[in-house]
This record gives sequence, structure tokens and C-alpha cells, in this order.
Amino acid sequence: MDSIEELPLFVDLDGTYTKADLLLESFFIAIKKDPLILFKCFFWLLSGIAVLKAKLAHHAHINVSLLPLNQEFSNYLLEEKSKGRKIFLATASNEAYAKEIVKHSNVFDGYIASTDTLNLKGKEKLKKISEISENFAYAGNDEIDFNLFEKAQESLLVNPSYGARKKAHRYKIHRCFDSVPSDIKVWVKQLRIYQWVKNFLIFVPLIVSGNFINYLDVFATFAAFSAFSLLASSTYLLNDLLDLESDRAHARKKYRPLAAGTISIKNALVVGCLLFFSSLTIAFYFNLAFVIVMLSYLLLTLFYSFKLKQYVGMDVVCLALLYTIRIVAGAAVIGVLVSFWLFAFSVFVFLSLALIKRCAELKAMLKSGKERVKGRDYTVDDFVVLESFGTSSAMLAVLMFCFYINNNVLTNQYQQPNILWLIVPGLCYWLMRMWIKTHRGEMHDDPIVFSMKDKGSLITISFCGFVTLAAQLL
Repeated sequence: MDSIEELPLFVDLDGTYTKADLLLESFFIAIKKDPLILFKCFFWLLSGIAVLKAKLAHHAHINVSLLPLNQEFSNYLLEEKSKGRKIFLATASNEAYAKEIVKHSNVFDGYIASTDTLNLKGKEKLKKISEISENFAYAGNDEIDFNLFEKAQESLLVNPSYGARKKAHRYKIHRCFDSVPSDIKVWVKQLRIYQWVKNFLIFVPLIVSGNFINYLDVFATFAAFSAFSLLASSTYLLNDLLDLESDRAHARKKYRPLAAGTISIKNALVVGCLLFFSSLTIAFYFNLAFVIVMLSYLLLTLFYSFKLKQYVGMDVVCLALLYTIRIVAGAAVIGVLVSFWLFAFSVFVFLSLALIKRCAELKAMLKSGKERVKGRDYTVDDFVVLESFGTSSAMLAVLMFCFYINNNVLTNQYQQPNILWLIVPGLCYWLMRMWIKTHRGEMHDDPIVFSMKDKGSLITISFCGFVTLAAQLL
């Protein structure tokens, strides 16, 4: 028998060499290009999983150079390769992807992979490896890989799944790599809990209507906030799944847990479904109007994730509407109408913030020497036009707010509506500050995150909130 160092090493791909799952990634890339493929997958699957993998590989190109690797294990492979060890990729992914990875990597001497007639997994993989070498070493990460560990002379467990962790103590595992399970902080980051601050817009109708002294309306609004937050987090997961490649090519977004591979796609799908159904369960306890608003938010988010974000202008308009829908939801849950002027103000101020987001990204690209936003139809030359629209929208928002104040002077919705004029200079200052920071390249690519961390923004927003309450109570 060869010594362990002389054994050919066969390396699994999904979850082992890379943190990615190429079948699921190819699925999301394919349906993003053509949503009808979702239905075609059902018929492909009837012909076998190998056919499904081959069809998806044909429809979905994956940039293998961007795939996140299990770094500790990758370094080990490079070290073994420098010693002259033969290393082969042994994957259940389609051979089209295996070929690309071997071509891109300087680690592998060859590959075995699934074809359009063979799904190279479990016992089929063991059979194929045994035809190449009677004695071998194997590196895997999942429960099914233990079929190969039983026969391998050297077993390497990499980035083990939950099931593999439980099973590992019953087998002889020679070495374990990248064994770091996701902690709660990773999930908080992935679900973007900090983004829930946007959902406080649901409280706006409660405050401006004066119903914040009605405990039933307060409870309903808090429940609506919870439902919207859970739904929003589920849509963030979906959005990140559809944007894996573009996120990996982004200077900051490549560190998102899904893009970096610290959270698996399978786990993200499970959590996303739980959040989605939990949000709908809460929503159905309230009136039909709130459910319709929730479903409208979901539908618009889906359109945004699949198509609208790819078109100039349509993406920022969609983002502005997604903000505004939250105010409509807050009104629906307590049964009040949104003032026309408040609605108009919301549309323009959120359009301005959405344009800040795009301008900040273009400014960052300009500094890094890039010309085009991956996954979106923007170039750095568009900055001037977007900035012009953004600052104009900011001033229109101020104007709409002035009309809103004047309307409330006439309708007596507030106890002291004239106090609201104190908000106007604060609003002008905040919007001017946001755009100056953007123009200087000092803006975070998410203006909400920037506002939460910026002292000037926090003081101004708090002041405006205090004035609004004073106008109702004095």
C-alpha cells in the first residue's frame, strides 16, 4: 500500500473545495435570466437529476474565479501539490463546471464529474474513483461522503455540515479543515436586522393621525412592524441569492454571508421560508387591506429582484415605492387614509435617498477605476445625471412637505400644525448634508446605514420626530 502522502487525493467540490453549491447557484442564475425555467426544471427533474444539472449548466454561466473557497483547506491543497501529490476534483456538479474549475485552478490534475446521463454522487462517485485507483484519499463535507470515507485510506473532513458533524465521531477522520459553524452574528448580518429601521415608517400614520394614545392601534402597528420586518428579511435572502455573482464582484458586498459562503444556500432557503410564512401568519390576523399591501410589497420586491434592478431609473423608482409602501401599510393596519401631500412627500424624499444609494456606488466605482456596475445598467458617466435628479427630488420633497403643513393648518389634524414649520429647515439641512456627503464620496452605499451612524443625521431626524409629537400634543 502507498503511504498516505503518495495516495491520489480526490476532492469534492460543493462545500469542500468551495463553499458554494453549484446546483442551487445555477438554478438561481437561470431563473433570474428566465423565470419560466422554474417550470422547466420540473420536467427536467422527471428525466433525472443528472439531466437537471446538465440543463441548468447550459443555461447558467458561473464565474468560477469568484467562488468562495474554504481557505484553510485550499492552502493545504497547494502545499500538497507543491510536494508532487496527485489531486483530482471529484464532483457531483456537471462536468461543464468541473472543467472550468480545473482550468482556472492550479491545484487539480484532472476531474471526474456528473454528465447528462450520470449523477456522480455517493456510491457512483466511489465506483468511478475505484476504477482510477484502488487506494485513495478523499475530502468531503456532507453525510453522503461517508460512503467514500469508509473505503478511503485517508479521510479529510472539510467545512462539515450539521449531519456530518454528528456522524464524524463514528468514523476515522484523519484531518478536519474549516470547521467553523455559523454563529448568530452571521445571521444577524445576513438578515440585515439593521435594515428593520426602515420599517419604522409604518409608525408614521399612527403618529400623524394622533392615534398613538389608542393602545389597540399601537399594538396593531407593532405587530405590523414585526410582520414587515420578517417579510423584508426573507426578501433580502432572496435578493442575495439572485445577486450572488454581482455581490462577489462588489468591493463591500462580497463580504455578505451568502456571497462569502459563510451561510449555505440550503440554510438560507429554509430560514427564508420560515420568515415568509411567519410574516403572512401575522398579517392575516389584521384586515384585508394590510394583507393586500404586504402582498403588493412582496410582488414589487420580486419584480425588483428579478428584472427591474437591471434597468436604469426603474430600479430607483422601485426602491422609492418600496419605502412608501411601508407608510401605506401603517395606515392600512389602523384603518386611516394617507394624506395626498404626505404620500407625495414620501415618494420624492425616498426617490432622493434611492438616488443617493446609486450615486454613492458610482462614486466608489470612479475611485476604484471601474466603469460599469455589475448586474445594473449604470456607468460612472451617469453620476452627474443621477445627482441632478436626486437633488431635484430632495427639493421637491421639501416643497411637498410645505404643502402638507399648509393642508393641516386648514384641516386641524394637528393641535398646533404651525409648529411643523420648524421641521422644514431641519429637513433642508439633512437632505443637503446627505447629498454633499455623496458628492464628496463620503457616503455609505446605503443611506439608511449612513444616517444611523452619522451624528448630524441622528440629531436632525430626532428633532423632526420631537416636533411632530409636539404638534399633536401641545
